Amino acid sequence: MTATKRAVVIGGGIGGLTAAAALHLRGLRVTVLERAPSLRPIGAAISLSPNALRALDVIGLGDEIRDLAAWQGDGGLRTPGGRWLSRSNAEAAAARFGGPLVLLHRATLIDHLAARLPGSAVRTAADALLADPGDRDRPARVRTPAGELEADLVVAADGIHSAVRATLFPDHPGPVYSGFTTWRVVIPVPGADFASHETWGRGRIWGTHPLKDGRVYAYAAAVTPAGGHAADERAELLHRYGDWHHPVPAVLAAARPEDVLRHDVHHIAEPLPAYHRGRVALVGDAAHAMPPTLGQGGNQAIEDAIVLVHHHDDLSAYTAARLPRTAAVARQAVKVARLNLMTNRAGVVVRDAALAALSKAGPALFLRSFDGIADWRPPQPPYASRQTQVGER
Repeated sequence: MTATKRAVVIGGGIGGLTAAAALHLRGLRVTVLERAPSLRPIGAAISLSPNALRALDVIGLGDEIRDLAAWQGDGGLRTPGGRWLSRSNAEAAAARFGGPLVLLHRATLIDHLAARLPGSAVRTAADALLADPGDRDRPARVRTPAGELEADLVVAADGIHSAVRATLFPDHPGPVYSGFTTWRVVIPVPGADFASHETWGRGRIWGTHPLKDGRVYAYAAAVTPAGGHAADERAELLHRYGDWHHPVPAVLAAARPEDVLRHDVHHIAEPLPAYHRGRVALVGDAAHAMPPTLGQGGNQAIEDAIVLVHHHDDLSAYTAARLPRTAAVARQAVKVARLNLMTNRAGVVVRDAALAALSKAGPALFLRSFDGIADWRPPQPPYASRQTQVGER
C-alpha cells in the first residue's frame, strides 16, 4: 500500500492556504505552519480578478467568492479635482475577461480558505526553519519548536522577507524599496455615495471602493523616502489628500488614527533563477513580490498555488510555468508605478491628457492594463486549458 504523501506549508497567508487546500483535495497530508498567533491577517482588502477566481474554481471556492462582489456600475480613473480621465463598469470588465472583479476583506478570504482544511492541519504560533530542502532520494526537513517534520513537498509561502528563499538562494539580493509608501483603511463611512475609483495626482494616488459588507476600502500611496512614519498617520493623510475630491474628505473624517495602516512597498527586482530547489517550492511574495499597482500580488499567489499542486511531482515544471508569467506581471506593475506616481509636473499634465484621449479611443485603461493577466486559465479542471510559456494566459 502506498504511503500518503506529506506536505508542509510555511506561511498561512493567501498563497499558503490556497496551496494547502488544493493539496488536501489531492489527498496529501498537509500541515500549515503560521508564525503569527492566529490566521487573522493584519491588512485590508484584496481585489481578486478573474484569473484568481478561476484558480479558486479548481478547489470549489470560486463561486463563493464571486458572490461577495460589491463593485457595481461606474468606476474608473480620476484627477485630484474629481475630473474623470477614464471610466469603466463591472459589466464591461466581466465581458472582457469572462468574470467579475471581486473586492473583499483579506480576513474573509482567509476564513474561506481555512474552512477547506481540517482543523488539525493548521498550527499557529509555529515558527519554521527549513533544515534541508531534500532531493529525489530524501525528504525535506522543516524544524519547528515542537520538533522536526519530514515532507515530500515544502511550500514556502513566507512572504516578501522569506527566510526559505534566503536559504535556497543565498546569493540573491532579495527585495528592494519600490520608492513609495502606502496607507490603507477599511471603515464604515456613513452616508458615503460614490463610484469606485482610483485617483492619480503628482507623486500620489488614492483609491476608494465599496465592500459588500457596507464598509469602504480606501488606500493611498505617495513617493517618499523609505522608513518614514508620522506620529498620527490620519493627520498625515489629511495633509496629503484632504483637499482631494469627494469622497476622500469624508473617508478621512470617518477614520481614526488607529484605523490607518502604513507600509513601505518593496519588490523583487531581480527574478529568482528558479521557484524551487529540491523538494521546496516558493509561492507568492516569497517568489516574486511586486508593487501593488496592478493589484496582482495576491492573485498571482493564488495562481502559483494551483499550478504548483498541478505539478507537485515535478517542481521544475512548476518553475517553467510560473517564472516567465510572474516576472512579466511584476515588470508591468513596476512600469505602472512609474506612471501613476510620476512626480514631474509637466509630465503629469501630458500623462493625464494621454489617458483621457486613450479612454475615448477604446476600452478604459483600467481594463486594458489587465489584458494577458485577467484572462489566464488554470491547467486543470474545470478548465484544463492549453498554457503558453511566456506571458502564460
